[in-house]
Amino acid sequence: MRQITAVSVRSIIRIDANVSPALDSQFRVVPGLVSSTGISLESINFPGYFLKGNASNKIVLEAYADTAAYKGDATFLSSPGWADSSKVSLQSYSQPGYYIRHYDYVLQLDAINASSSATVKSDATFGRTDF
Repeated sequence: MRQITAVSVRSIIRIDANVSPALDSQFRVVPGLVSSTGISLESINFPGYFLKGNASNKIVLEAYADTAAYKGDATFLSSPGWADSSKVSLQSYSQPGYYIRHYDYVLQLDAINASSSATVKSDATFGRTDF
């Protein structure tokens, strides 16, 4: 099974197999930092650190900052998955139309819409595992 991992704090987030320690691949789903209509993903292993989009549209793990920009970049709108409606796709709150997608094992924000390829839609669809 592939898991999300951060190599270090403030690092680009990747999808890897057999993450060690396993806690590096686990995130708590919390109400969105900027709006309760969304969600934010807080690291289990690094409490107070959240997944967020950066200026290069990469997804990074970064310490909480009490700013409107940080909160917007760390909030995602959950919707039925582009490739499988029983899973989820996560749209950026601060960049509508941009979704978390894995590309070459790196998580990033990409524009996705109905005309996007099946591969792109699949790369932006995620399952949730409860631990």
